[in-house]
Amino acid sequence: MEVLYTAEATATGGRKNGHAYSSDGAIDVQINPPKEVGGSGEGTNPEQLFAAGYAACFDNALATVARMEKLDPGQTSVTALVALAKHPEGGYALDVELRVTVPNLPRDEAESLVAKAHRRCPYSRATRGNVDVRLTVL
Repeated sequence: MEVLYTAEATATGGRKNGHAYSSDGAIDVQINPPKEVGGSGEGTNPEQLFAAGYAACFDNALATVARMEKLDPGQTSVTALVALAKHPEGGYALDVELRVTVPNLPRDEAESLVAKAHRRCPYSRATRGNVDVRLTVL
């Protein structure tokens, strides 16, 4: 593969009382567990960061596929729900649902577009076979 861009981020302190920042300074956040798992809820957490990245990447994949197929999907939106779950073999795992809105297309065309975007999106490729990702067309 030809590398087009490499993001660089550093984290210290892990998930509890941690800190993460990007090499260019665009990201500089406090990391803490959410209140739901006993944390302070201050700052952000890895699941929120992953959700934001996945949603943005998937929405871009939708636009790319729509443009390639000469479709006008309207103003699409993607909401990524990234859950931290207990893994049956111990430890933790991620569970993802992508809720996608494609306002200008009939449901069957919207579902087809979403499926094609799921095959194209780099986050979807990275999670395939590792993380359960459900696609919901709203």
